[in-house]
Amino acid sequence: MTAVQAPPSAPEVLARCRRLADPALREAVGRLHPWVAEMAAYSFGWCEVGGAPAAAPGGKGVRQALAVLGAEAAGADGLTGVPAAVAVELVHAFSLLHDDIMDGDATRRRRPAVWQAYGTGPAVLAGDALFALAVETLAAAPRGAGAVRLLSAALADLVRGQADDLLFATRPCTGPERVTLEEYRAMAEGKTGALLGCAVALGALLGGADEAVVGALDRAGRRLGVAFQLVDDVLGIWGDPDVTGKPVGGDLREGKKTYPVLAALGSPAARGLPELLDAPGRAGEAAALIEAAGGRTAALAEARAHTAAARALLTQAPAAPAAAGDLLRLLDFLVGRML
Repeated sequence: MTAVQAPPSAPEVLARCRRLADPALREAVGRLHPWVAEMAAYSFGWCEVGGAPAAAPGGKGVRQALAVLGAEAAGADGLTGVPAAVAVELVHAFSLLHDDIMDGDATRRRRPAVWQAYGTGPAVLAGDALFALAVETLAAAPRGAGAVRLLSAALADLVRGQADDLLFATRPCTGPERVTLEEYRAMAEGKTGALLGCAVALGALLGGADEAVVGALDRAGRRLGVAFQLVDDVLGIWGDPDVTGKPVGGDLREGKKTYPVLAALGSPAARGLPELLDAPGRAGEAAALIEAAGGRTAALAEARAHTAAARALLTQAPAAPAAAGDLLRLLDFLVGRML
C-alpha cells in the first residue's frame, strides 16, 4: 500500500517558491548600477556594506511565494509567476527602504537600515531604482501591460495607506478629529494589504486566470494583509523582542495609532490613556491599560475576522487544488502567530 504523502508545510512552500524566484531576483538586481546593486543586495541580506558576501536574515519571501502560488492556482507552472514574484519583491524592498527613512527606524532585521549604513540620499536612490526595476521586469513579461496596470493600482493604494499612517500620528487621541477604526482598516488595506493582494493576483494574471479569479485572489490577499497588520500591531506592543526584532512597546513610544490603541481609546476603561501615550517613558503603563481596556482582544478578534474572510475567498475561488491548499496553509502560518 502506497503511503499518502503529507502536504508541504508553510515554511516548505516558502522555501520552494524562493528557490524558483531567487535566481531571477538576483539576476535583476545585478543589472543595476554596481553601487545601487550593492545597497539592494544589502537590503536583501545578501552582502555586508562594501559588498562582502553575507547570510544576514532577510524577509520570509511571502510576496514572491504568493505570486508563484497565484500562477499555480491558475493552472500554470510556478515559473510563469516568477516575473511577478521578482516585481513584488523589488517593490516591497523599495517600500521598506523608504519607510525606514520616513519612520526614522535605524535598524531593519537586526542590522542597520540602508539609510543608516549608506546615507539617506543613497537609500532613496536605491529605493527608486528597485521600483523602476520592478516595472521593467513586469513590462517584459507576457501579459505585461495588464500586469503593470495592476501593480500601478496597488502602488497607488500603498502610497495612500502610508500617507494616512504618517498623518495618524499627528491627530489627537480624543474628540472629533481622532482616528476611527474604519480609517485604520482602510489604511492597513492600503499599506499592507494592497501589495499582498497584488502579488497573488499578478501571479494569477500571468498564469492566464480570468478577471474574476484575479479579482478574488486580490481581495483575499488584501484581507490577509489587514489581518497580518493587526497581528503585527499586537506584537509591536506585547511581542518578544528576541522574536520580533523590535523593542517592547516600540510602537507606543513612536506614537503610532495602531488598532489596539484605537480600540482601547473607545473604551471608558481607558480614560487616562491619552496622557500615557503622550509620555514615551510610560509605554509599559500604557500597554497595561490598553490590554485592560480590551485593545489587545479587539485587535485579535478583528484579525480573526479578516483571516476568515480571506480563507472564504480562497476556498470559493476556482483554483488548482494543490495551489489552493498551499495558499491556505500560508495564510494560517502568517497570521497564526497570535490567533
